[in-house]
Amino acid sequence: MSKELGYVFITPYTLRKSRTGGVVSRLLSLTGLDLVAARMFGPSNELVGKYAELIRNNDDVWPEMRELLSDYIEREFAPDEDGQVHRVMMLLFEGENAVRKLRDAVGGFEDSVESADTLRGTYGDFIKAHDGSVTYFEPAVLVGPTVESVQNVMGLWAQYSVADGGILDNAIRLADQDNIQKTLVIIKPDNFTFPSSRPGNIIDIFSRSGLRLIGAKLLRMSLAEALEFYGPVQPILREKLGGMAVDRACKVLTDEFGFEMSEGVKKALTDTLGPSFGDHKFYSIMQFMTGQWAPDVHGDEVGAEGKVRCMTLVYAGDNAVDKIRNILGPTDPSKAAPGSVRKEFGTDVMVNAAHASDSPENAKREINIVKVEEDTIQRWYDRYFG
Repeated sequence: MSKELGYVFITPYTLRKSRTGGVVSRLLSLTGLDLVAARMFGPSNELVGKYAELIRNNDDVWPEMRELLSDYIEREFAPDEDGQVHRVMMLLFEGENAVRKLRDAVGGFEDSVESADTLRGTYGDFIKAHDGSVTYFEPAVLVGPTVESVQNVMGLWAQYSVADGGILDNAIRLADQDNIQKTLVIIKPDNFTFPSSRPGNIIDIFSRSGLRLIGAKLLRMSLAEALEFYGPVQPILREKLGGMAVDRACKVLTDEFGFEMSEGVKKALTDTLGPSFGDHKFYSIMQFMTGQWAPDVHGDEVGAEGKVRCMTLVYAGDNAVDKIRNILGPTDPSKAAPGSVRKEFGTDVMVNAAHASDSPENAKREINIVKVEEDTIQRWYDRYFG
């Protein structure tokens, strides 16, 4: 059976309530599909109007729900009068029967009455008065009911993906705008080896920061990006790990041959073994993040997409860098506090679940390297429907 592409929109209300992680966890664990793209939108009035009209004229949506749903979109998705946009997160999933699996995982609009085995049963609301009129409606997420509907909706949103999507600086408002920081989080490839709740659970822990999620992108980091991103680490690894490697080598040689290594031997090892060991560790980090061994890749392949996936997120708010790093925990998961991301999901100093920028300056640098602003929705639309 051939693969399909499906979408899910996380609504502004669900994002405001920091239920994003729970939604992502449920979608991945319930469907077994691959999460292949993510993008934050601040829909313009033009996009909102066209999307609402698309729903009104969609025969695949239950007739009694069309007006209720289109009114909800016009009310909740459109910018405020002062131009502040409302955040909508678009997620794309790929796999066999993707459209049906997503629809089943999301559930019906009335699931919220007494069900918790679907997304809407857990996070949505559909409350009626005794006379049957709807008094409160919050669908939590929106999903395409058929392949044709998915194509139509994705085609519309792809047209606006560059103009209305990316990093939403105009989606956050604080009393003191001068103190707003942005920081980057990368949920590392070990969380995407198979569809699981891990990425969503990590997002859920980061939600304790109280920060606003304003950017998202699924990334297959190229070797060129990884070299630029981790390049400053290479001389540090050469110095710190190189010295450790020389000490260990001298001990092994002393035990093997029964005499202390001379200063000449130590210098020779420092000049040769030390840098080689540091470089090996550096290339191991690169391989973990890209799925490729850097010395074996040449030419145009250096700039090509990597072989493994990670997820980039941009958070914004007061003191964002320190808040995120405190929740993340130290590099070594064994030294991290209970409840931190790395304690819960990390394995060692390299396979430690997630990365977070260590300063506002590095956050800006890293966000530019991994191009969180870049649109990938149009590319996926073209792959399946173009």
